[in-house]
Amino acid sequence: MQAAMPFIRDEGSGPAVLCLHSNASTSSQWRALAGLLADRHRVMAVDGYGAGKSPEWPDDRGLRLADEVELAAPAIALAGERFDLVGHSYGAAVAVKLALMHPSRVRSLILYEPTLFHLVAGADPVSSPAAGVWQAAGDAAEAVARGDSFAAAERFIDFWMGSGSWAAMPTARQPAVAASMRNVQGWRDVTFADNLGLDELRALEMPVLLMWGQLSPDSATSVVRALQDVFPNVTMAPQPGLGHMGPITHAERINAQIAEFIARGTNVGFCSA
Repeated sequence: MQAAMPFIRDEGSGPAVLCLHSNASTSSQWRALAGLLADRHRVMAVDGYGAGKSPEWPDDRGLRLADEVELAAPAIALAGERFDLVGHSYGAAVAVKLALMHPSRVRSLILYEPTLFHLVAGADPVSSPAAGVWQAAGDAAEAVARGDSFAAAERFIDFWMGSGSWAAMPTARQPAVAASMRNVQGWRDVTFADNLGLDELRALEMPVLLMWGQLSPDSATSVVRALQDVFPNVTMAPQPGLGHMGPITHAERINAQIAEFIARGTNVGFCSA
């Protein structure tokens, strides 16, 4: 069977930076970062399954993080021998899996709230620190099943960004976000069902920048807490006043920190803004 081909945004020249987007988003969320880095880096951003111009999720099986990594294989090949890797939310979870599958290729790993919920959910997600997102995604999936993708989007977006965020979203953006909710059950299945272990993650020796919003839901910050003592070479970068969607709502601030981390090539002495 022919391998699925992703859509890849490709801008600039120089050492490669590969970017992976959050759920309900596309590679376009990294346009501003590409604009910031393109004078000295080749910046590639990949549309994941069911996002933007990439293939839809296969309907004959569930996906896992490794499938998203395999979809990104053409971008990984273009990135050369070594590249910096950036991910937000679901994209950050995929980035962790990519780093595990290609550890010698990843020069640095920059993560904003990776949604590796299986690390904190255990056998009972409803009673776990990730219960909030488990319920929100479940409610959204039920809304999709009854044909109300806008209700699904409102439940999902308001969980991540706060009550009223969906209503405040520009109406021109709402249809695309609502359409993306067709994959919400799959998103939940991937992030709760994968089997990455903390011992595996301890083997990732590259510099890691782990960012999180101090206003984010506990479902997300609980994963950050689980990871903070796992990566051997990690810089913790809390973001006061920001939530889970910080890389989008405050792109200039987050992108500046990403650019600084990449420019230094090490996390020694890094201070968050």
